[in-house]
Amino acid sequence: MTKPVRIALDAMGGDHGPEVIVPGAARALRQRPYMEFVFFGDAARIRPLLDANPGLSKISTLRHTDVSVRMDAKPSAALRAGRRTSSMWLAIEAVKKNEADVAVSAGNTGALMAMAKICLQTMPGIDRPAIAAIWPTVRGRSIVLDLGATIGADARHLVDLAIMGSAMARIVLTIERPTVGLLNIGVEEIKGIDEVKSASRLLRETGLPNLDYRGFVEGDDIGKGTVDVVVTEGFTGNIALKTAEGTANQIAQYLREALNHDLISKIGYFLARHAFAALKAKMDPRNVNGGVFLGLNGVVIKSHGGSDAVGTAHAVEIGYAMARHQLLSKIRDSLPLSREQFSIKSRVDAAGAPVAAPSGS
Repeated sequence: MTKPVRIALDAMGGDHGPEVIVPGAARALRQRPYMEFVFFGDAARIRPLLDANPGLSKISTLRHTDVSVRMDAKPSAALRAGRRTSSMWLAIEAVKKNEADVAVSAGNTGALMAMAKICLQTMPGIDRPAIAAIWPTVRGRSIVLDLGATIGADARHLVDLAIMGSAMARIVLTIERPTVGLLNIGVEEIKGIDEVKSASRLLRETGLPNLDYRGFVEGDDIGKGTVDVVVTEGFTGNIALKTAEGTANQIAQYLREALNHDLISKIGYFLARHAFAALKAKMDPRNVNGGVFLGLNGVVIKSHGGSDAVGTAHAVEIGYAMARHQLLSKIRDSLPLSREQFSIKSRVDAAGAPVAAPSGS
């Protein structure tokens, strides 16, 4: 019998806490029955919700803590107040102790990343973690990273992102050799900052076997689904994400106003309601909820803070897939060289030409 995937849930995270997290877990369990759960948080709030879901309660463990991380807390303050005691930390620590296969939290993103990095640490050969997410496109779905874990990136880090993103794409998109593009201000090789151009050269020259590098892509290529994996540094990636979310909300508002303009519009909406329902489902962020923290010695999923039970279930299912299909092993297998060897290969001068490594490197 297949061993169940064990999910550690920060039940106090997000805007709604256990009242959304527990029903979300129950919903996910109906879709993926080979799961078990460990809930961390206020037992007085969680236990009645579990008792209302006997099937979920039967395969769940509840661990009480009355410490939780505020959604508006700075990462440094969250670490001081909640390290080793908060529901967020304990969920991550369960992964470190091999008591769970994945941790899921809808809590403060900065605090979650800080705690995950300190508790789990980064994988050998990876300098900095990243946040990757599934992005709906006209072709289907793509993986986009980094969406804000760290600001700025050198060529080596961008290559790391390509490796990690392609490993996730192999699981989520079931593509053996995903296509990868670097986000840039143009597709021409002469455009962009030196770090991006250097990363492009490294990806072409290294010829990594588990990804198909296609060169530069522009902002509009993300929604087109031009490549399976879009790579950028966290500052630009977060702006792209927030811009896309804002645009989706703007279009939805325009549609609501137009469809309520007059009687003819309302009749037209009634006749086309199934098409509009399909469009809403396509654009609904709950259906793509679940950012994956990549580059850590453990799987951590960030659920949107405002998610309802549907969004929570989706984040849990993303975590299930990452654990079941061995995301960490795929990333490790995709790293072509040790940290030291790759560092020597990736040293480039400002013009992009390889330079000799210093003695002792």
